[in-house]
Amino acid sequence: MNTATLPLVKCLLVDDLEENLLALSALLSGDDVEVLTARSGSEALEMLLVHEVALALLDVQMPDMDGFELAELMRGSERTRHIPLIFVTAGAREQERLFQGYESGAVDFIYKPIDPHILRNKAQVFFQIHRQKQQIAAELVDRTETLRLNEMFSALLAHDLRSPLSAIIGSAHILQRRSNDQESVETAARILASGTRMARMIEDMLDLARARLGGGILIKREPADLKVLVERVVREHQAAAPSRLIQSSFEGDVGGAWDTERIAQVASNLIGNALKHGDPTGSVEVRLDGSAPDRVSLIVKNGGAIPPHVVAHLFDPFRGSQRQSGRGEGLGLGLYIVAQIVQAHRGSVEVETGQKDATSFRVCMPRTAASH
Repeated sequence: MNTATLPLVKCLLVDDLEENLLALSALLSGDDVEVLTARSGSEALEMLLVHEVALALLDVQMPDMDGFELAELMRGSERTRHIPLIFVTAGAREQERLFQGYESGAVDFIYKPIDPHILRNKAQVFFQIHRQKQQIAAELVDRTETLRLNEMFSALLAHDLRSPLSAIIGSAHILQRRSNDQESVETAARILASGTRMARMIEDMLDLARARLGGGILIKREPADLKVLVERVVREHQAAAPSRLIQSSFEGDVGGAWDTERIAQVASNLIGNALKHGDPTGSVEVRLDGSAPDRVSLIVKNGGAIPPHVVAHLFDPFRGSQRQSGRGEGLGLGLYIVAQIVQAHRGSVEVETGQKDATSFRVCMPRTAASH
């Protein structure tokens, strides 16, 4: 890399003798290195409040505040604790002083008379490390901004797609009701099923954007009986999958204050996930437990186990669709959205898998869930 293109880095020299500062400045300064000089520890601390430095060279023997004391103060500040420190000393190579220096945070000792070649090479290593850190930080900012813009675009796109999709679904309903031709009815049914599935994907994209851009999914709580809500969701899934058995049971008081539509979404995602990824010949068990005085639990259990390497990423966005490729219909956002909704209700969601070749999702929510 041409030195003319290197980003500028700053190096701090601290020594009470002007001639030492001049000699080190001449040795280390360059087109890509700005050398800052301080005659005392207090002056150095003032400079560090303003400047970000890649390396600090501290003279050990200075009046008022020696190099070790200055290093300890620098290590005590979040702004300066990570600055590499090299002690410069004309003293003897005493083991005790070496230990004291390294305990103060030194990365190296340089003894006078200084070898210019060695010092310059050591300094260049730290300058290059600092440049790399700056480059990584800049790339992280760029990628974060790119991700934010992509998510905003996805949210806008998903929002704008809802209107034409609603028209397609509405037209399919009309065609299905008014047509006497069996082939047209079947075509309308396929359009309706595909449009409904696409609508769910669009809502998942909007929920992802709300969670990431809006600081979490907003909820509006109201008094509700979860038994009525869960029974409705079970009936909907049972009608969509008549060949599968969905068993539901209820225990205790299942009343409380929640966002009913969001909790229905949680139950629907978990039951749909169990039907899609569980044992295709087995039943799905849905249990609502309100025996605890302060919370209600929703448990959805199905046959089949989840591989251990998948469990750690189960609630990550877009990772759920990788569980069994070829069988899913969504974007892999279902469990991520479940976790976000439960978190918004100040609840918890856990998964147990592998025991007796079964998988169980347990959602626990306080009865008076607090909204964001």
